[in-house]
Amino acid sequence: MAASMLVQRTAALCGTFKGISVSKAVCPVNSHYGFMLQTACYNPRPLRLDLRGPYIPDKDSIKTPEWQKTARYDKKLFGRFGSASHIDPASLWPSHEELEKIKAEEKQWHPPLEVMLKNIEAKEKEETEKRLAKEKLIAANMAKMPKMIEDWRREKRETKRKLKEEKAQKAKLLAEARERFGYSMDPRSPKFLEMVAEIEKEEKKKKKLLKRRVKEEQVAAPPVAQS
Repeated sequence: MAASMLVQRTAALCGTFKGISVSKAVCPVNSHYGFMLQTACYNPRPLRLDLRGPYIPDKDSIKTPEWQKTARYDKKLFGRFGSASHIDPASLWPSHEELEKIKAEEKQWHPPLEVMLKNIEAKEKEETEKRLAKEKLIAANMAKMPKMIEDWRREKRETKRKLKEEKAQKAKLLAEARERFGYSMDPRSPKFLEMVAEIEKEEKKKKKLLKRRVKEEQVAAPPVAQS
């Protein structure tokens, strides 16, 4: 009852204001009654769509988008509408190059079960060989460990001995310089370095003379009688 009365009143209002333009509307647009009036008098234009059959784009028309002219869209139409799409199924079959590419991709990303098992076996074999080689290297290094420790200790003792000798030699040279010049000297001074070079030269000369004397004694010694 209330719905029929509302329809009758709305029809009466539309008949009353039929000749009035939008600019001379009685109720403003932002008012509640004006909105109801516009909604009641709205008459949309009908959509010109052919819903009786599938939409098949015209490939010869310039208004048709390019993506609707591709083979991919043809496959989509044929998959949705079948023979009603007027598309030849033979044209959807991939070419020889595309087929070879598909087969190569399937072989690479989806290999047969036998190939997958062989790949797993080869990978496990490679990992086992690497592990055995690593264990062998560790065992060999562990076998060398005592000798390596002994060599390290010997080198450490040799280094310590050399440092001790150098320190003693330096103290000896400083004492000799103090005795020769009568005062303590800086080991970095040119005078001290000149004295060290002179002493080293004298020591080399003494060693050379000692070596020559030993050689002369060996030549002058009588030969040992052989029994």
